[in-house]
Amino acid sequence: VQLQASGGGLVQAGGSLRLSCVASGRLYSSYLVGWFRQAPGKEREFVAATRWSDSRTYYEDSVKGRFSISKDKIKNTVYLQMNSLKPEDTAVYYCGVSFAYDTNYRAYKYWGQGTQVTVSS
Repeated sequence: VQLQASGGGLVQAGGSLRLSCVASGRLYSSYLVGWFRQAPGKEREFVAATRWSDSRTYYEDSVKGRFSISKDKIKNTVYLQMNSLKPEDTAVYYCGVSFAYDTNYRAYKYWGQGTQVTVSS
């Protein structure tokens, strides 16, 4: 599985962005597709994830109510809609695939290249 993340950019606080993660190769029903972010000097942290097989979604507490993860199975794409962005959301955002639910980035086997999100105050 190869992943291609895009959609990052520079936005003012309170603004919105939508990230896309396009997968090439088969995504099995048991897979979990997740979004992580990594700020300079910090460890990669979990943001959100969705099971490929059903509608279950998972969010990190600080993004609940602001971010929304969704998928388009026909396009083999997972989206992360980010609203009410804050300066502390600034990071490189990565999408990854895990074989089971996990919020630890070490459990994810495939990664995209990352897309920069910068939120100005």
